[in-house]
Amino acid sequence: MSVKLGEQIPEIALLDQNNQVVSLREKIGNPLVVYFYPKDFTPGCTMEACSFRDNYNRIKEKNAEVIGISSDSPESHTRFAKKYNLEYILLSDSSKKAEKLFGVKRNLFGALPGRETFVFDKNGALIKHISSAINPLKHVDQSIKALEELVAAV
Repeated sequence: MSVKLGEQIPEIALLDQNNQVVSLREKIGNPLVVYFYPKDFTPGCTMEACSFRDNYNRIKEKNAEVIGISSDSPESHTRFAKKYNLEYILLSDSSKKAEKLFGVKRNLFGALPGRETFVFDKNGALIKHISSAINPLKHVDQSIKALEELVAAV
């Protein structure tokens, strides 16, 4: 399965870095940036997470939220968020259920989780899909651009 442009955000609930259950569908009402990344504390993933952090105010100005998802545990996410001062939600997808629902493609012959970002409008419809394993900063820039286009269209 894979989420296509115009389709609704999948129904899934996962634990966040505070061991709280977060349902993605409950986030409908505001635009949402959901990014999948391979692993906490790795160079590319840290760069991407910190770029979302550094641009978080620009994203919040568009009434949007950011959610990062990887297969790391809630405890790992807690350490990752604390070390890099990440203000947004990190979800643990240890079962890879969200990865499958979103259709995130794996890299290196299936060995590594993919790096993909999905931008949803306030009604929960997918408006942008970004996929780039080697350019983590592209995800932030293109997400902000999609949110700006969404705001301009209103």
